[in-house]
Amino acid sequence: MQLEMVNISTACRKLDQMLQHLAKVDHQLVYRETRHSLHTIFLTEQVLSIEDLQRACMFLEDSAIGREIWREKCPTFLNKMAKMFPVLLQDEGSRNGPVCYAAVKVCLQMFQLLPGEVTPLVWVKEHGSPAVQCILQSLMDIILGQCSNRDIRLLAGTAVAMLINTAPENGDGGAAAWSLLKVSHSEPWLLNVGGLQVQCNPIGQDGVDRLAVCRGLLTCCQPQILLSSSVDTTEICLLLGGVFPLVSALCEEKLDCHYYAFEVLTLWLKKVKVSLADIWKMTGVRLLPDTCSLQEQLLQVIWNNAESPVEGVSEFVCSAFRLLLELYEMDCEQFGDTKKPLYFTLLQRVTNLPWEAKAKYPLLCALLPYLGTDMVLDQYFELPNHLLKCLSTNHLSPCASDLYKCMIQQQRQELREGLPQDAPPTEQDLANQWTSRWRPILLTALTSEVTLLQNNSSTHLLPCTLQVFPSAVEPLLASLDPATPGHLHAWACIMSSRRATTGSSPWALQGGSALKTLQLALGSLDDKVRLAAFNLLCCSPKTKDTPTPEELSVMRKFIPQNLNSESSPFRQHFQAGVKRFLVRIRDSCLARVRGQKAKKNGDTSYTQQAEEILNQGVGFVEWLSQLPYSYLAPGHSFQRKKTVLLLLSAVLETCTDTWRQDKKKGQPPVNMASLINWASERGQWNFFCRTKQLTLIGCLEDSTNEIRELSAGLLVRFFPPTFPDDISSVLFTRSKQLLCSPRVQEAQMGALMMKVLLQKSQGQSREPWLNSNFNVGSSGDPKASSMVTYLVKELEQQYLTAKADMMLAARTKPIHGILSALERCLLEVPISLRDTVDHSLAVELLGLLENTSVLLLGVLYGAQDSCADEEGVPPSFCDMGNAISSLIAQAAGGNRGEGDECVLLSEEHSLVLTCCWVSLKEIGIFLGCLVERILNESRPSEGLLTIEDLRRASKVFKDILLKCRHWGAVEGCCVGFTKFCASLLSSGHPELRDIPAHMLKQGLQVLQSLRSTSVTRRAAGLPMLILCVVSAEEASKARPLLAHTIHTLLETAKTPLPQNWDQTLDLPQVCAVHILQALVRGSGLGVAILHFAPTVAILSLTLLSSPCWAMRNAALQLYSSLCSRMLGQRPGGEEGSPTQHGMSPPAFFIHYPALQPFLLAELRVAAQDFQGPSGEGRLRLHPSLYPVLSLLAKLQPGVPDLTGALSDFLAPLLQLAASPIYSVRVMSSKALVAMTPPSEYMNILIRLTAELQGPQEPCCHNRLHGQLLQIKAILDRALCTDSVHSADLCEVVSRVEASLWLVTGAQRCSLVRAAYLDVAGSLRGSCSEAFLHMLSDTLLRVLHTPQHRLQVGSLSFHQRATHFLCAEQKWACQMWDSFSTAGPDLRLTLVSWVVDGRGLQGTSSQHVIQRVLQSNLREALLSQCVDYRRTYLAALVAVMTAGGDSTFTLHPSQPAPLEGPDLLECLELLLGDLEDQRGGPEYLSQALCASSLLLSNNLQISVFQRWCSVLECHRFPEAPEVLRIACAEALCLAGAPLMSQALKEHIIFQAIGTRLINTGLYLLQDESQQARIKAACFASMLQHASGGEGQRSVSLMQVNLALPFLLDLLLRECWDSPGTLEVLLCHMPEPDLRSVVREAEETGCASLYEQDEANVFAEPSVMSACLLPYLLQIADKHCQSSALAERLSAWAKKNVTQVLDSLLACKDLQSGETLNSAWLALLMDSRFHGTLCGLFARAAFLLQLLKISDDARHLCDPSTLHKNIQEVFSLLSQNGVQFPPVFTAAMVGDQPV
Repeated sequence: MQLEMVNISTACRKLDQMLQHLAKVDHQLVYRETRHSLHTIFLTEQVLSIEDLQRACMFLEDSAIGREIWREKCPTFLNKMAKMFPVLLQDEGSRNGPVCYAAVKVCLQMFQLLPGEVTPLVWVKEHGSPAVQCILQSLMDIILGQCSNRDIRLLAGTAVAMLINTAPENGDGGAAAWSLLKVSHSEPWLLNVGGLQVQCNPIGQDGVDRLAVCRGLLTCCQPQILLSSSVDTTEICLLLGGVFPLVSALCEEKLDCHYYAFEVLTLWLKKVKVSLADIWKMTGVRLLPDTCSLQEQLLQVIWNNAESPVEGVSEFVCSAFRLLLELYEMDCEQFGDTKKPLYFTLLQRVTNLPWEAKAKYPLLCALLPYLGTDMVLDQYFELPNHLLKCLSTNHLSPCASDLYKCMIQQQRQELREGLPQDAPPTEQDLANQWTSRWRPILLTALTSEVTLLQNNSSTHLLPCTLQVFPSAVEPLLASLDPATPGHLHAWACIMSSRRATTGSSPWALQGGSALKTLQLALGSLDDKVRLAAFNLLCCSPKTKDTPTPEELSVMRKFIPQNLNSESSPFRQHFQAGVKRFLVRIRDSCLARVRGQKAKKNGDTSYTQQAEEILNQGVGFVEWLSQLPYSYLAPGHSFQRKKTVLLLLSAVLETCTDTWRQDKKKGQPPVNMASLINWASERGQWNFFCRTKQLTLIGCLEDSTNEIRELSAGLLVRFFPPTFPDDISSVLFTRSKQLLCSPRVQEAQMGALMMKVLLQKSQGQSREPWLNSNFNVGSSGDPKASSMVTYLVKELEQQYLTAKADMMLAARTKPIHGILSALERCLLEVPISLRDTVDHSLAVELLGLLENTSVLLLGVLYGAQDSCADEEGVPPSFCDMGNAISSLIAQAAGGNRGEGDECVLLSEEHSLVLTCCWVSLKEIGIFLGCLVERILNESRPSEGLLTIEDLRRASKVFKDILLKCRHWGAVEGCCVGFTKFCASLLSSGHPELRDIPAHMLKQGLQVLQSLRSTSVTRRAAGLPMLILCVVSAEEASKARPLLAHTIHTLLETAKTPLPQNWDQTLDLPQVCAVHILQALVRGSGLGVAILHFAPTVAILSLTLLSSPCWAMRNAALQLYSSLCSRMLGQRPGGEEGSPTQHGMSPPAFFIHYPALQPFLLAELRVAAQDFQGPSGEGRLRLHPSLYPVLSLLAKLQPGVPDLTGALSDFLAPLLQLAASPIYSVRVMSSKALVAMTPPSEYMNILIRLTAELQGPQEPCCHNRLHGQLLQIKAILDRALCTDSVHSADLCEVVSRVEASLWLVTGAQRCSLVRAAYLDVAGSLRGSCSEAFLHMLSDTLLRVLHTPQHRLQVGSLSFHQRATHFLCAEQKWACQMWDSFSTAGPDLRLTLVSWVVDGRGLQGTSSQHVIQRVLQSNLREALLSQCVDYRRTYLAALVAVMTAGGDSTFTLHPSQPAPLEGPDLLECLELLLGDLEDQRGGPEYLSQALCASSLLLSNNLQISVFQRWCSVLECHRFPEAPEVLRIACAEALCLAGAPLMSQALKEHIIFQAIGTRLINTGLYLLQDESQQARIKAACFASMLQHASGGEGQRSVSLMQVNLALPFLLDLLLRECWDSPGTLEVLLCHMPEPDLRSVVREAEETGCASLYEQDEANVFAEPSVMSACLLPYLLQIADKHCQSSALAERLSAWAKKNVTQVLDSLLACKDLQSGETLNSAWLALLMDSRFHGTLCGLFARAAFLLQLLKISDDARHLCDPSTLHKNIQEVFSLLSQNGVQFPPVFTAAMVGDQPV
């Protein structure tokens, strides 16, 4: 058994423990058997295999008896290893593969575990073992670069160090270690290890050799060796004087192994910490005194790499920083230094970093224990606010959360240590201390409107707060008011965190009002609030925490109301919450079942209580397991189906005993069967019945891949392993039909069905795909083999069909479906490939793929001969289109007409093109995955494909990538090609590794061969071919292919253009740049490409000056991609988050040092060229200037420049302010901010403001504009970071005020005036009142002075002047008072300012603006400018709704009364535009909202009727979305006030109320989420009005709660209205079942693409279920109104015939018990289920009318109808049609609901 588990170390150790116990009984037996197992290794004459080496490792490491034998055979085995290494190192594949790794590992283990046997062979002077010397020589050759595999080289370094560690004397080991440190030499050197001496010849200085040696010494050598002195000097020990210089150099060099270098630095610091006492003894002085070189060097290394872009380096840097602080603390304590100035220096240094610097927060965490929280917060008082900013940014939130957690933990520790032991603080005392510091911050985050901040604070800050300070709950809750926006979410988060932390019930808190608040939260419109409240219900630290009856009841209501959320995160959290709740039910029920067994004769009360808990829990699971099947039929929305499938998965994973082999956790309890049996005995938990199986099978044809995959997974994982024969047969027929569909989606359905059929074929007597046309071998898995054989034969048939008639194949046998089915059945089913496919079938399949790809490429070429030409030019898109058109014409029997060209592709053209590109894509994916699987499962010598076969496969990839221009085919093929190359390159067979290398060589040859090809014909696949090959290289190796490729591409791109180059043809240089861009953008290369980043960046910037436009275009794209790669992902966050990337200028140039002098030189040259002789700017083109500036501008500003290396950038950036190019001036101001350290902000500002010219001085407008831009940029940064000294700021302000002329008419440049105004706006709070008055007065005059001619930038200046004036109420009122006399541009600017929502709400100017807008409304509506009218109306709506979203305000500001004629005329104009639909959707939406606001001043019924008609016109899905949203807005603005005030006052308002409710019902089902939300707000306002004045504010209810509320309101207030019945019936589908069945029977697809529904969110079945109870209620009211009774009787008379006919048609649909194809097709029809629900809703309504109405009873016998309904309903339910529970209650029960 040990031999079978050599790769599982844990299992081997367990077995060895068993063998040791056995050896105590019979030691000889165990010894003999173990010796026999090792016998073959010792006696074989051949080179050891990988299996032998693995066995040797296992017996060395995990077998005590094995090591006894090893001690005896150690010399023998060392001799074998000595002979093996030279053989291994001769072959490249062997020395870089797993065999060499295992050989080095065996040596390491022998040196480690057998030191007694190894030591005499090494350390006896001049008698060293030749075998060990040979091994040492081989290990050093590996370390020095003969092997390119980094992991092997690192392991070899560890092995050599372990050999040194066997030294019997510390001096000998130290001497050997010092000798080993010569590894840094570039010349050959001798290594002396005891009696061994080997020659070391460095191959290349890539750093891995030094890394391996340092890592090995630090890992393996004992402290005495590491502290040994050098032979030359006794003052320097190996650890400090030998290892550290190497480690430091490695950290400073830019190598691929940077991650390992910092791992070694951390190891070095740990070793120093362990050996610190010995170091003090040796030196007698401090190790890290202040200002010592070692301390400075360590800090510099840490500081330089704190922002490293290499993954994992920053974590090691933080670890090194912590260790350094620990060493410093130990050093200070040892030598009595109590001041410890380093801590304060580092704190100041860290706090000076900008808050955006990610490195800041881990360093603060490390400093915190040494300084204390009070010191840190006092010195860094902005920290809490900076933490909030970090939590609003994705990449900073984890480190900010860690810092907060460290701070409160440290605070608690300090509070406890600061009080005497005999009077420890209570938890409440501790919580009060936390409250004083952190409660405002945490509440601000929890109640924030910034989603990211709210989520991160509730997820990260709140749980750790309550863990550290449990009593903080009370002060947090005391500060919340659930009626205040944001507080309800915070309440739910606090309560759920408390419950998850303490496990105590939350319902007793707050005087018992918690349940009421919970109900409010569960019904909230906000997803986040509902999820937080739901989490409160579900969470508990104990899985056996029994849910209370109240919790079960709430869950039964909540779950159905939240099944159609559009938010994917909501669905995931919803499923997780339900699963937690189910686990609680399951575990608590299991505990009761075990308790019942243990107490069969015990306490009766306990048994009754247990029975009740079991009934409740099992009943809830039964209900929840039934619920999903009601909503899985076609016709339900994707959101609902996805949610219920997730819930079903949660039920089956939790409440069944199905085990999953791929999971270690989450398996069902061992005694789960007892609970299942208990439920089954009571007729529950029948999870796997036939009708449920049919429902899930129906989901296999869903239009979305997610639903199909989820359903298939549930069928395979949980349901019985075999389908019934009738289901298998029908499903196979259906899948065959779908596989031949030209629609890709349907073909994918068929492929998935085939896979499911194969997986569910276990135990079947005969598979439906077996026939007599082919023979299947008996070996392996016959079912899988027969399926694959069948699919291969089908593929051959489809290939032959395509070869004979491509048009027929594209329509009826498009190939890609079969390919997808083969991929799924061969590669996704957990069956060994050897059990499915033999060599002949694999070769046959490869041949088919090869021939099919050639055929399809030939179709796109237009001729097979052209496709076969290796040197041929691949066709352009035009050529492909012409080839397909010719094929279509040929199939039609004629030629193409000359004048019948059409822009749109014909149906035939789309069929052929789709068939070709999708099939080529599938060939690439399938072939790559197949080869990967084959090579993973077998050796090359015994594989299913020979080397020649694999070369043929590589040609298939090459042809697709280089001869097809369709990006979909290329991109899909790349997926398979990357896997193909990776599997070949990782192989130990050299000929296999040569295949990708040869393809790369061919690709580079194609690049370098100049072809007369138009630029429109550039092959999309060549860059991807090269990218796939180099991405497939193993990351642990040296990546020689990547290095060679980059070198070749750089050389090609640098090649000068020929003298007579043609710009219409492709150039190799241009293609090389495009390929470089593909490599830079490729995610597969990771950070490997960054090693070449400086060279590529310099190349791309240089090529921007090329005379070839294609080269300039390619270089710019390359540069843009490279900048994104070098800087990393831009931080994600809310709007307003930083636009820069996370890397600061010092960090950027530390990691890319070669770029600093180049970029600086580019800036200097450009600045000098722009500088004219008299100071004005000259126009000189520098193509690289703007890209350089944009790169600098993206760097993170605000980081101190400790070395002053960046100061050289400031002069050219300041000079570029005079550039005549506007964009250069703008970007130079941004770059100046990034490159200026905070300490220089004020100096720059003082310098720039001092250079502002006076009105009499000669002026360069460009320079002046650029300087103002730079002042504005620096000033904003300085003010936001508090880097401003008051005296300096006063000087800057005075100079700006002195330059007031820059905004007057004396300054003719509008751009300069606007820039000056921006600067004044930034300094507004610091400027004098006199200056602001003069400035505002000047702006007011300027704005009202008519312009006689247009000026560049004048509109922008006027907009900024308007915004500046309107920011102050006094001047805003003056502006608006003169609105009627202002020009059209100024008017538009003013109303645009209102639309932007700048300072409206709560200001005194709001009333002035409202009055002005109302008084000028008529004039605005008569304007001919639609844009002005639209903006004007938007401003009117904004100001009349207090500047906020009108849907979230209960009572919008009432407009000032207008005189009757003005109001009527304005309303008439607005309604006229709406009725005639003049002005476009955007204008009409604003007109609808404005007219709704004005309706409150008009009580004419005719106007309301017209307004309702407008709403009814635009509420349908076909209307533009913006108008549907406006309809919902109008309901809130006018509908809610109208209905709440006047519904009961006049009979006509009852009719209007019915119409408004109907509109609300339509909009609640709208596809637009915004429309649904606004309609829900309308319902919320009505609910608030009907609830009286007790509620202080509107509680916005969830959309799914708003719909039943409106229906309740309709029946309560308008039940006898003439339109009520029509309102209920119009939302249900028509019951015309026969037409639906007839259309479903029509097979074949009419077009390649399906027509989408107008409203994909609408769900007729759900709506019918929702409306049924209300129909029955209105039937019960027939006796209360004669008019209603008359209408109901008329409806019954009109519809009874259709209902009875449809019921009869239902009986004829499925007469037998077996499944047939027609019924399966009907089950999968999207309209069938909805029509059935509409039919049964009407049937139940009719039945209720017949039972209670004498007038309608003569139409049909109620009992007969009831019986027919029950029979049909039962028949459908048994055959896979699942209905919502309301139908079951109405149809099956004795009395309808």
